[in-house]
Amino acid sequence: MTDLFDRCRVIDVDTHLTEPPDTWTRSFPASLHDKVPHIERIDGRDTWVAGGERIGSPGYYSMAGWDGIMPVSIPETFDDIAPAMYDADARLEFLDREGIDAQILYPNVGGFGNGYFLRLGDRELVAQCVRAYNDFLSDWCSADPARLVPITALPFWDLDLAVAEMERCIEMGHRAINFCNQPQDYGQPPLAHPHWDPIWARAQEAGIPVNFHVGGGSMGTQFEDTAGMGWMTNFAKVSSMIFMDNMRCMADLIFGGVCHRFPELKLVSVESGAGWIPAALETFDWQWRNGGPTVEHPEYDLLPSEYFRRQVYGCFWFEEQAALDAIAQYPDNILFETDYPHPTCQHPGPKTPAQRPRDYAERVLGRLADDVAEKVLWANAAKVYGLA
Repeated sequence: MTDLFDRCRVIDVDTHLTEPPDTWTRSFPASLHDKVPHIERIDGRDTWVAGGERIGSPGYYSMAGWDGIMPVSIPETFDDIAPAMYDADARLEFLDREGIDAQILYPNVGGFGNGYFLRLGDRELVAQCVRAYNDFLSDWCSADPARLVPITALPFWDLDLAVAEMERCIEMGHRAINFCNQPQDYGQPPLAHPHWDPIWARAQEAGIPVNFHVGGGSMGTQFEDTAGMGWMTNFAKVSSMIFMDNMRCMADLIFGGVCHRFPELKLVSVESGAGWIPAALETFDWQWRNGGPTVEHPEYDLLPSEYFRRQVYGCFWFEEQAALDAIAQYPDNILFETDYPHPTCQHPGPKTPAQRPRDYAERVLGRLADDVAEKVLWANAAKVYGLA
């Protein structure tokens, strides 16, 4: 008896690459290795360090298959991290085992919206580190570019640099860009501002989507201020609430006229769930009809839900009835992801094997007609990312 992953091709639209230790040092002379991200073993734990500052440990975002719960127990060193998380050939073998045709690849160290690069200080060094990451990602995905799909890390804080890097990465075969969902957190204009129009225009012209990953703005003090509830409990709360950042992001793009000005631009809300989409769009439409857009922007010729249906996409990986409700209303706009190998991904520890992606998809999406399931698992993403 076959399941959905046997009957449908599958594109996993949100996965992460655990950057290997030489991601940056391979591109810089030895004299700069201390200044760029590199791995040091501190108190027995592999830790990313740049300019003397600790900027995270890979174990925190490499939890798939780990029989433990962070922060109590994480993979301490790269010896404890599954090779599929940082080695391209091992990732391809992993895809074969799991029945997944292709994965879209997002970063960790540079941040989900690339803003963490700014912690490196010197803007020229920051620019070099962004370019080095994009070069590394191109090389990594060259193991099979049809299955490992690179997303450009865009240096949004410098518009000229961002456009130039976008052009360079399009030439290298990147199929999308990763953009900050709250640029105002970094002293930049908000998404609705015409300042960003050169980015949207070039993406539209190139036919590549702009992706807004959850947590792509500044997380501020959310993870530091636990209000006595405990670090992991607060982590669960914040991981739930940051979905709303992407709701605001989509509102900025629609109410701010980006969708109207760039009608062929594809926009993707990543790792932010799909269950909220029908409720948000119903609210947007109601307030749109009763508020300023109909008076201040008579050029807007569609309702928010219609702009969404035309060019915006949402992604999900764990929801059940909420995802089905979203798919029922927007079957052409919903994409499937796993968030591999993050702590909340569809590849948890060995004590819960039923949460493998194919088992989850069969249990939840198996209720759909095969043609609808195929849209969610494959066809929608193939259209967005230009995959055959």
